Amino acid sequence: MARSRSSSSMIRWRYLNPAYYLKRPKRLALIFMVFVSISIFVWDRQTLVREHEEELLQLKEEVERLQIELGELKHEDVVSVKKSNTTTTKVDMKKMDGVATDPIEAQRREKVKDAMLHAWTSYEKYAWGHDELQPQSKNGVDSFGGLGATLIDSLDTLYIMGLDEQFQRAREWVATSLDFNKNYDASVFETTIRVVGGLLSAYDLSGDNVFLEKAKDIADRLLPAWNTPSGIPYNIINLAHGNAHNPGWTGGDSILADSGTEQLEFIALTQRTGDPKYQEKVENVILVLNKTFPDDGLLPIYINPHRGTNSHSTITFGAMGDSFYEYLLKVWIQGNKTSEVKHYREMWETSMKGLLSLVRKTAPSSFTYISEKIGNSLIDKMDELACFAPGMIALGSSGYGPDNSSKFLNLAEELAWTCYNFYQSTPTKLAGENYFFHSGQDMTVGTSWNILRPETVESLFYLWRLTGNKTYQEWGWNIFQAFEKNSRVESGYVGLKDVNTGVKDNMMQSFFLAETLKYLYLLFSPPSVISLDEWVFNTEAHPLKIVPRIVPGEERKQINVRLRTRKEGRFGGV
Repeated sequence: MARSRSSSSMIRWRYLNPAYYLKRPKRLALIFMVFVSISIFVWDRQTLVREHEEELLQLKEEVERLQIELGELKHEDVVSVKKSNTTTTKVDMKKMDGVATDPIEAQRREKVKDAMLHAWTSYEKYAWGHDELQPQSKNGVDSFGGLGATLIDSLDTLYIMGLDEQFQRAREWVATSLDFNKNYDASVFETTIRVVGGLLSAYDLSGDNVFLEKAKDIADRLLPAWNTPSGIPYNIINLAHGNAHNPGWTGGDSILADSGTEQLEFIALTQRTGDPKYQEKVENVILVLNKTFPDDGLLPIYINPHRGTNSHSTITFGAMGDSFYEYLLKVWIQGNKTSEVKHYREMWETSMKGLLSLVRKTAPSSFTYISEKIGNSLIDKMDELACFAPGMIALGSSGYGPDNSSKFLNLAEELAWTCYNFYQSTPTKLAGENYFFHSGQDMTVGTSWNILRPETVESLFYLWRLTGNKTYQEWGWNIFQAFEKNSRVESGYVGLKDVNTGVKDNMMQSFFLAETLKYLYLLFSPPSVISLDEWVFNTEAHPLKIVPRIVPGEERKQINVRLRTRKEGRFGGV
C-alpha cells in the first residue's frame, strides 16, 4: 500500500515538471491557451469594474451639482435670464426624418412653402430693405419708416420653413444695415408687434444675439411713450428724438389695442435681458385698467392717457379693440399660468362673459357672430379682424372647468364656421374687411377689400391643434387656394380692392409673410412644430418661447437659466 501511495504521488508531481510538457507540445499549447483565456477574462472584468466605478463617480458628481442648483433655486425665489449672456439652444428645424406625417399634409405644406418662397424672392428682388413690396409696380415702399418691416416680419417664417439661405441673408441685413435712428413718428403698437416681436422670435429660434441686441435698441426708443401721467402710453413716438403723442383723429386719446398689446414682447425682453424696465412699463398699464375694469370686462376703444379712464366710444373685438383681449389670455400663458399672472386670466374670463352678451345668430342660417356696441346699442357688424376670436376662445377654453370649457369651445367652433363663410360667400372666395347682418339675409359684405389678412386661418390653426379635427385643415386649404388664384402675381402677392370683382391692389402686406403663410404652413405641420405647450404667439404670429417669469421686485436676484429647446429632429421640441 505504501508503494502504491508513493507511486501515485510521483505521477501527480510530474505534471508540475516543465520537462514533462517540453516532451508533449500539444499539452503545452493547451495549457498556454487556458492561461491566456483566464488572463483575458480577469483583465476584462477588471476593466468593467473600473468603468463602472467611473460611471458611479460621474453620476455622484451630477447628483451633487443638481442638488446645489436646486438649493439655489429654493434660495433665490426668482428665475430669470442672465443679462446679455443668456444662452439659447438653436432650434433644429432641418430634420424631418422619423416624423410621421400625412402625405397630403406634406404636399400642402410644400405648396405653402413655395408660396413663401415666391413672396420672399419677389421682396428680395424688388424691395430689399424696404418695409413692403408693391408687386404690380415692382418697387418697395417704407410704410413703417424704413425699418425693413417685411424682412423682420419674415425672419421666423423663413426659419420655421427651413429656408436657411434666405434667413442668413436677412440676418446679415439686420446685423449690418438695420438702423433705428430715424426721424420718423412710428406707431408704438405696429413697431412692437412687428419689429420687437419679430426680432425676439428670431432670437428664440436661432439663439443669435444680434437679434436680441436690435430688439433692445428699438424697445429703448419706444419706452418714452409710457411716460404719461397715468402710465397709459401714447401711441406715436419719434424714433430719433423720443417725442411721444397720440394721433389727432383720436381727440388726444390712446387706443385700447395700441396700448394693451405690448405686454408679451416687453415681458419677454425683460426675461431675456434681466432688465425690469420693460416689464414694469407694460404691466403697469394692466394694473391701471384693472382698477376700473367693468363688470362685463368690455372696454371702449379710447382711453384717456392722463386720467387712465375710458372715453365713450365703440366696444368691439374688431379693429382697435381686438388684441387687448388676446394679450390678457396670452400673458397668462406666457407666465406659466402662475399666481403672478392670475389677474390676467381673471380679467380675460370677465371679458369673455361680456363677449357672450355680444353674441348673436343670423337668420335663416344661424351663423354665430360677435356684434359691436356703442352705449347700450348693439351694431350687427363684425370685422374680419375679429376672426382671431375663435382661436383665442379655443386656446383659453382649457382653463375653465369641464362645463364652461365645452361651452366656450363650441362657441369657438361656431364662430370659426361664420368666419370661413366670410370667405365662401364671395365670388372670389376671399373675405371682405367686414360684414353686416340683417334679419333674413344672413350676412352681406361691407367694406369689400381683402388685404391678405390672417385672422381666420389663425383660428383654423388653433382649432385644428386643439381638436384634431381635419375639417379645419380643409377650410384652410380652400382659403389658400383662393389666395393662389386671386392674389398671386408675377412679383409676389397682392390684395383685392373688391372681393366681388377680383380687382387687384398693389401691396404685399408684411403680415402675409409673417402670419397668413406661417399659420397655413403650421396648419399642415405636425403639432410638435412650435408646440403650444412651449411657445406663445404674439399678435403678429411671432412665436416666443415660454420661459420662467421674473417676479416683480426680485429682478436683481438672478441665477443662470438656459432657454432650453430639445433637439428632436426638425419637428422635435418646437
